Amino acid sequence: MTAPPITMYATGWCPYCSRARALLERKGASWTEIDVEAEPERRAEMIARSGRRTVPQIFIGDRPVGGSDELHELDEKGELDALLHGSGG
Repeated sequence: MTAPPITMYATGWCPYCSRARALLERKGASWTEIDVEAEPERRAEMIARSGRRTVPQIFIGDRPVGGSDELHELDEKGELDALLHGSGG
């Protein structure tokens, strides 16, 4: 299967965003990052998609993963690799 696109809504200064970036980098993933401070109109898009106001908000394909804590939790459960490679549900 093809790896699904990853989108992360973030800011440059957020420590949770940095944690999420570091994990995705360790996994060899590439993603599109939307800086909600540089593009404030995208924050409304993020809230509409995720139902949350905090960053980061991460999507793997169309699946809302949540933030850094949820991303790390998926990794600890052994579920993140399957999602990143398009074989998770």
